[in-house]
Amino acid sequence: MADRQSDPVTSLEAAETPGLDEIAGRGVCGLMYTIGRGYAPESDVAVISILGYEPFKYYTGRGPLEALGAGIRIREGFEVAFRANFATIDPDSLRIIDRRVGRSLSSEEARRLAESLDGMELGVYEGYARVRATVGHRAVVVIGSRSHRLSGMVGNSDPAYTRKGLISVAVKDYKPFLKPVEPLEDTEEARRTAELANLFTRRAIEVLDKHPVNEERRRRGLLPANAILLRDAGDRVPRFTPSLRERFGVEPALIAEMPVEIGIGRALGMHVETVEPGISDPARDYRVRLEKTLELLEKYTLVYVHLKGPDEPGHDGDMEGKKRRIEEIDRYYVQPLLERLPRDAAVLVTADHATPPSARSHTDDPVPVALMAPGLRPDGVDAFNEKACRRGGLGVIEHGWLLLPRVFSLIRTGCG
Repeated sequence: MADRQSDPVTSLEAAETPGLDEIAGRGVCGLMYTIGRGYAPESDVAVISILGYEPFKYYTGRGPLEALGAGIRIREGFEVAFRANFATIDPDSLRIIDRRVGRSLSSEEARRLAESLDGMELGVYEGYARVRATVGHRAVVVIGSRSHRLSGMVGNSDPAYTRKGLISVAVKDYKPFLKPVEPLEDTEEARRTAELANLFTRRAIEVLDKHPVNEERRRRGLLPANAILLRDAGDRVPRFTPSLRERFGVEPALIAEMPVEIGIGRALGMHVETVEPGISDPARDYRVRLEKTLELLEKYTLVYVHLKGPDEPGHDGDMEGKKRRIEEIDRYYVQPLLERLPRDAAVLVTADHATPPSARSHTDDPVPVALMAPGLRPDGVDAFNEKACRRGGLGVIEHGWLLLPRVFSLIRTGCG
């Protein structure tokens, strides 16, 4: 949802958001670095952070969380899970034409492509691959061995992200060519995993380029999904201790549509409500999320709702589209939520990262935060956007994992 404060006008400033502005006006506001200054995070580490857990201590890679969200359990020590994108490449030069197949790949097409790769035998180390399509161009790839230990300490074949330890961060300027997966530590397990991942990548191109789905897409003038990009490997699911329930004395629930957020909820021991991805009918899609939110608030004391809409137009450089998505969230979710919210409820609004249309990628810019709660003294901010919230009483929160402890302290003391 967030943009850069240095942008002449941000998407939030341009959007008509009376609901979000009401939350800001009735509460306290600030800015937050979801990981820390200098980190342009992916959603997984950012969500883990804003739910109160320092990623550097708990994170094991995005792949295992994506797998868990897709219903796949990995064999720790012998399987490594990757987040994957179906992509369009030139098979000869390995030049990447589009990392997301023009966002035109249907989930059904992706399912058929994944089935053609699932169970692939890799020919060395008794290696194999499991492949599961998730939403649109997204997938999970599990590289495994029946007899040899593997390691998640390997790099990405997707050049748009690089790894700082186990955390992937967006690369501002990258060469659009498929990268070889490389070991990130000097171990046989990491070298073995990198070799198997590269074997899979090459064989996947051979299978996908001639696949009937892609032949049909070419006939329709669409980009073929003839490669699969790997990133964010991990060899185990994170163990979050103490739990949200133990730390904050809450019964937590989560509403999400994407596998990674679903996986995070499951790993955190939250009750998870999945919803169908959708932006074709915003009124219907947000009504579904609104009704589920209100239902869960009758049973649970903390409900996390992940609304993905503004991210994709940010990646596409489409400020008008991002503005429209923000307005849809406000009109169809935030405003009716405020009308029907229990009187004793608190509302916290923020973003897991910035995706400015001016950058077309995630950036390390701080995101706005607004907290509205009974007894909380407003700080005088009257609009929810990056520039207004920087004047708020919360100030600048340097790390996302510091947010919830502060929020619960404010709620319980009633002090602004």
